Amino acid sequence: MTIRVGYFPNNNSLFALRHNGLLELRLPDVEWVDLRELPATPRVDPRRGLPTLHSDWLFEDGGYDFIGTGFTPPITALGQGRDLAYVGISGPRVENGRLVVLPESGIRTVADLRGKRVGVAHGSWQTTLALLALDRDGLSWSDIVPVDVDVDRGGSALLAGEIDAWVGAYPGLAEVEATAKVRTIVDTDGLFSHPSLWFVRREFAENHRAELAAIVAALQESDAWIVANPREAARFFGEDAERNGGTADLDRWEEALRGRPFGIGPVTDEFLDEQQRAADLLHANGLLPRVVTVRDAVLPWIGEIVEETRRAAV
Repeated sequence: MTIRVGYFPNNNSLFALRHNGLLELRLPDVEWVDLRELPATPRVDPRRGLPTLHSDWLFEDGGYDFIGTGFTPPITALGQGRDLAYVGISGPRVENGRLVVLPESGIRTVADLRGKRVGVAHGSWQTTLALLALDRDGLSWSDIVPVDVDVDRGGSALLAGEIDAWVGAYPGLAEVEATAKVRTIVDTDGLFSHPSLWFVRREFAENHRAELAAIVAALQESDAWIVANPREAARFFGEDAERNGGTADLDRWEEALRGRPFGIGPVTDEFLDEQQRAADLLHANGLLPRVVTVRDAVLPWIGEIVEETRRAAV
């Protein structure tokens, strides 16, 4: 059967695997689905809800069977009643991004964000970071003006004065830092671990264990390849940006990849506690339609596969 895998540059591991051909050696009939080419859906008001596109397509005809994203999408899916299962997580990515402002903004603390326009790639880990930071300082989502900015365009929006603060990530954040000084208001470190993660439909996991194991094994092998060949991996991202009419600094992409953790581990209690905390806050702030229990999406045997493939890749 054909196994369909969703990918986009934001999940570095799957993006590199899409281009280095290692999965095809294990699953010759794999089909890749570029998440950027999914049918457009109406934009969600970032004050009142979360976009569900990436998780929806796990359950649509012609969608995909396996997906990797950042921190928030599986919570969003569970909040929509989707029956999914966690596959695994990366190590912490606390150096990958943070909430910044321009010095002339007058913003020095989280409390100063009240009433300000805060740019996030809404529905991503950026939404969770902003919400956790607000809650830690006794604020809520309604105390800011959230602005949904494209992950590649947030920096230019900050520099143009279209937003007052921005949750930025590298390498895009490095481009802003090369142009202007920025003030860090919220570091990711100490707030949450911000891993990459992967998840599937529960039905796919239970009925296609061999195929799931093959994907995880290929990801482990590919991640080891990225660590050994960061310059070659960076070229995949740079060439993709150029194909799509943009530009990319190869040195910055290589630096970003060198600074990220690769290799997939099983979900941990600490990670699940973070997911539950975020899910509870998203619901309390009106962004998630129902209360969820994230541990309902854990299948212990998947963790065993992840551990086995991780040891084999060492």
